[in-house]
Amino acid sequence: MSAASTVPTTTYLELSQEGAGAHKFYEVTVDGLVVTVRYGRIGAGGQTQTSTFATVAKAQAAAAKKVGEKVRKGYAPAVQGQRAPRAVTRRQVTSAPSTARAVAPVLWRFRTGSSAFGIHVDDEQCWVGNQAGDVYTLDHDGGVLARFSLPDGVKCLVADDFWIYAGCDDGRVYDLSSKLPFAAYDIAADVDIFWLDIHEGLLNVSDRDGRLTVIDHEDEHQWARRSQGEHAWMVRADDRAVYHGHHRGVTAYAPDGGGELWHTATRGGVLFGWQEDDAVYAGTAHRAVQRLAKATGAIEATYACDSAVYSCATSPGGRFVFAGDASSSVYCFDRDGTRLWKLGTGGGSALSMQYRDGRLYLVTTDGSLVCVDASETAIADAQQGTVPAPRDVKLAAALPTYAPATTATAVTTVAQAPAGSVVVECVQDGGGRLRVHVVSGGYDTSWNVQFPRAIREPGARYVVDALHAAAGGFYRVRGDIRRLQ
Repeated sequence: MSAASTVPTTTYLELSQEGAGAHKFYEVTVDGLVVTVRYGRIGAGGQTQTSTFATVAKAQAAAAKKVGEKVRKGYAPAVQGQRAPRAVTRRQVTSAPSTARAVAPVLWRFRTGSSAFGIHVDDEQCWVGNQAGDVYTLDHDGGVLARFSLPDGVKCLVADDFWIYAGCDDGRVYDLSSKLPFAAYDIAADVDIFWLDIHEGLLNVSDRDGRLTVIDHEDEHQWARRSQGEHAWMVRADDRAVYHGHHRGVTAYAPDGGGELWHTATRGGVLFGWQEDDAVYAGTAHRAVQRLAKATGAIEATYACDSAVYSCATSPGGRFVFAGDASSSVYCFDRDGTRLWKLGTGGGSALSMQYRDGRLYLVTTDGSLVCVDASETAIADAQQGTVPAPRDVKLAAALPTYAPATTATAVTTVAQAPAGSVVVECVQDGGGRLRVHVVSGGYDTSWNVQFPRAIREPGARYVVDALHAAAGGFYRVRGDIRRLQ
């Protein structure tokens, strides 16, 4: 029988467990020589992978093997659409009026239009992501530069050197480092993301159940650990460890395999985390930020607040420690724990924060990105009742908006590679998986390139602005991606 005369066949399976267990689907379609696998959370579109085989028989055998593996893991035939999607966790927070006697010197405020948790500030711009799936970039003076429109609510924004990532409620992590955002990681369907961090391309995910899941640059599971507590709102990573904060404290794991290095009980459950070179900072439900030594987990200092701490940050080296509480107040402490000041935010509690160049940037419960002048002069004036009139930032009429690439056709096509660019090629390995390798000279052609799965096609070549080597022995794309004709 020829490939052209075969009738496509589809096998649809689901695995759904009670409570917070797995709730995911797996679908295999055989169409001649082509096997298409679609998988993900029940009710979502999922991720698709396609493999081509030499004969119809080999394609059917490969499909049968995939189905058999899933059935042995507990998947069963199902009718698509009969099971409802499982709701993801939306962080429920309260925000009382501030008890501070004065209000912080807010320079400008940008209202995103929806509850917001994600924030990142770098040398060039500020990023804020909200529950509507919007990520906005602004300059440091509050000018709105662009908008990324993602498919689901943004849980958090994190940076890994040049690269900026948004963790979303659809279970995916989007790379926002170029004009064409793409899904860089697709987290297991039974993982309800609470927070994430990325270090040298290695994704660390903390979730509702208190698990820590580690995924590599090819979106493949490395290891997972269940900590002593649930509701893990903190994960931070460096070369030495992954620091996981949950409702029973902070646990440090070795990055290469997940062996426990230490565990420290904190003053209340951990609601937020920050890190410097030698210490991690845990904002807790019991009205404190605590500084823990990375090497041992020993508590080195406690920064006492007047309400549960929703967020914290430091100035470089931990010279000053900042905290935002559940009562719309923001604090500043010296390194040893002495409270220097407490002021009202003027607009809700700070759910995330970051300090940079004398300014404190907050994302508050009303969905606003707020820029506070944290200089000594401005704070002294504020304590005496003198503050600037906050400027309300407005959206530009013609704001550039970027949405994720979901198919190969979304990528711009070029006839030839521009000077100085790098050519890569999508190839199929012996296991039927699509990998991307470098074609241009001067690179290790055995290394994989971290590349959007949604646009991979066997044999296709692409042009990228630059490649950077990561410590794990792979390349990361920097700049725009274009398809080479």
